[in-house]
Amino acid sequence: MICKITKKKIKPFMSFGKMPIANGFLKKNEFKKEFFFNLEVGFSNKLSLFQINDHPKPEQMFNKNYPFFTGSSKGMVNHFKEYSNWIKKYYGKGLKNLLEIGSNDGTFLKNFNKKKIKVIGFEPSSNVANISKKKGIKTYNSFFNYKNVKNLKSLHKKINIITAANVICHVPDLKNLIKGIDFLLSDNGCFIFEEPYLGSMYDKVSYDQIYDEHIYIFSAHSIKKIFELFNFELIDVIPQYTHGGSMRYVISRKGKKKINLSVEKLLKKEKTKNIDNIKGCLKFKKKCEKSKKDLIGKINQLKKNKKIIAGYGATSKSTTILNYCGINHKKIEFICDTTPKKIGKFSPGTHIPIVSMKHFYSNLPDAIFLFAWNHKKEIFIKEKKLLKKKNWFAHVRL
Repeated sequence: MICKITKKKIKPFMSFGKMPIANGFLKKNEFKKEFFFNLEVGFSNKLSLFQINDHPKPEQMFNKNYPFFTGSSKGMVNHFKEYSNWIKKYYGKGLKNLLEIGSNDGTFLKNFNKKKIKVIGFEPSSNVANISKKKGIKTYNSFFNYKNVKNLKSLHKKINIITAANVICHVPDLKNLIKGIDFLLSDNGCFIFEEPYLGSMYDKVSYDQIYDEHIYIFSAHSIKKIFELFNFELIDVIPQYTHGGSMRYVISRKGKKKINLSVEKLLKKEKTKNIDNIKGCLKFKKKCEKSKKDLIGKINQLKKNKKIIAGYGATSKSTTILNYCGINHKKIEFICDTTPKKIGKFSPGTHIPIVSMKHFYSNLPDAIFLFAWNHKKEIFIKEKKLLKKKNWFAHVRL
């Protein structure tokens, strides 16, 4: 296994087995042509970087059929409003140009006054990019990298803030991405982004964070080391609840801004928990294996008692759980979801039917596997009548 940044050999420490494209919900006539790869994970001690080995090409994951729309989640809409307000409060002074990498349907960018601030989005999936364009947001339907931004010469060193949310971990070629950031970011500007946090994944044993789109799972150590290679430095870290536990990172050019005490505090905490080295990975591996055994045991017991099980939320994360644990349509009757593009299709790899919420309410199961556990607050408010009546569970503690 080769580290994607240092290009040095690293040892894989765990395999989750054969895995399909996580968001590759498919029709029955597409089963035979389904793409699979080996989901293997390794750790670069030099960069303290947790990463997957093999993965599909970005174009296979992010295209006109991409099924995730940020605006479909009330929780994410509220979060992006908070995120934008936070930027205005702490980094709004002199803010004239703001660019988002992976802008999806424009949910985040719409929070900025376009008359006062020039906002720009980069989004590779055309279906969601078109929605952003309809909102009047300048959106480039392409991947963000140096090759695609070097022609934007009028914006060279002019962007005050570059942002992203759950995007940077999707990019195999981080060098090319950071080179693009370096080309556009003003001398005193900041790159502010949020990513699923390695420490939270370890604590919760939320191994469903590991799938084709999540090529890296970052920590403060890995972010600090990676950006130092390009003459940037980590100046602030702010924990977030999104995606089951994320971290907001603030990056600036070296020596341009004061480093917040929160950075050193988190780095020390990571060292005590072995997040910066391979020991943390090996401990996590044992926890994953136990979690898998416990989950299979719970589902087998429910089926032995002739209970009907349904999944709630056809998430990309669920693909790792279902395929790693070998759970198919014989164990779970169906998975309900609100996304029209997914309904009527089947789960990647395990081929469990994806149904509408109407079907779910008309065919209530005995037990509900909450795949969208990271949205449990929003879901439990919505489903409060079913909370006491039904057996809700997940592979993590709810």
